[in-house]
Amino acid sequence: MKINFVDLGRQYKDIRDEIKEAMDSVLERCDFILGSEVEKFEKDFAKFCQTKFCVGVDSGTSALKLALESCHIGKGDEVITVPNTFIATALAISEAGAKPVFVEIDPDSYNIDTSKIKSKITKKTKAILPVHLYGQMADMDPIIEIAERHNLKVIEDACQAHGAVYKSKKAGSIGHIGCFSFYPGKNLGAYGDAGAITTDDEEIAEKIQMLRNYGQKQKYHHLEKGMNHRLDTIQAAVLNVKLKYIERWNESRRRLALLYNEKLKGVAITPKEMHYGKHVYHLYVIRVNEASERDRLLEHLKSKGVAAGIHYPIPIHLQKAYSDLAIKEGSFPVTEEFSKKIISLPMFPELTEEEVDYVADSVKGFGG
Repeated sequence: MKINFVDLGRQYKDIRDEIKEAMDSVLERCDFILGSEVEKFEKDFAKFCQTKFCVGVDSGTSALKLALESCHIGKGDEVITVPNTFIATALAISEAGAKPVFVEIDPDSYNIDTSKIKSKITKKTKAILPVHLYGQMADMDPIIEIAERHNLKVIEDACQAHGAVYKSKKAGSIGHIGCFSFYPGKNLGAYGDAGAITTDDEEIAEKIQMLRNYGQKQKYHHLEKGMNHRLDTIQAAVLNVKLKYIERWNESRRRLALLYNEKLKGVAITPKEMHYGKHVYHLYVIRVNEASERDRLLEHLKSKGVAAGIHYPIPIHLQKAYSDLAIKEGSFPVTEEFSKKIISLPMFPELTEEEVDYVADSVKGFGG
């Protein structure tokens, strides 16, 4: 059996007619830049996320950068986040001119350890940027409490958490701003790069609308030094179709994760859903007991036709791109240990129970 890590083709076959109709509508109208489909998606995604406003942009990275800029965060400022995330989280901070300050992760959720945030706050700290990693939200109540006490902005990196829930609140609705990526493989994915920010703050929403479109409200009247970060109308049309199915797809992911958990009990360390929320399993990540087993297990799965991955093999503080921070190996022991032991197994809504069985049996058949 051959099992892809993600199989976008299966999903496309299920919604092909709707996708073609939506894209053809844009092509017929030649409504390519900030067209009506963008406005519709912004309205519907804001409602989905339980926020007042949504602004579509060209990527999740842009969403993070514009979110920071809309809060006047830049040169000389510090933003607290985690080293266990895709590098775009830190790059957005750097692109805004600020410095990322890392906090260790919680060993159960893989998200920021809220008990370690206070010690990293300085006079330069302007925001906390928690990452809802793999589809599970960070513990937001302590973060909000700390932020309010120190007058900090909270910007949620929800790029992997479309529809995830924290105490009845959706990802992107708790902090001052939520940032989303619609990279094709995400729970809600476009057919190219795309992203969005969500917020209840009208001033922030209006500022990001300008910053994504050359700093203008009216054509040729530039009020800010913005750039081109607009959400493409065709991508918005795709997202409008897919948004109707996101809850169903997320429930499928949750069901498949439970199956994996049952099959792999006692074999590997499976994901833990925290008591405060609802995990949407953008990624299904297991952990082996010994670092020496991980690469051999990956090779074993490959030999069985199972495509697996690592998210993420090198923590950001140990990346060459961030050598200027001069953070030594050993500074974040949990992050560093886990980066050597984690494996992401195939996970997408159309995965079958038979395929989950096969993947689990392949893991159990490993001789490590």
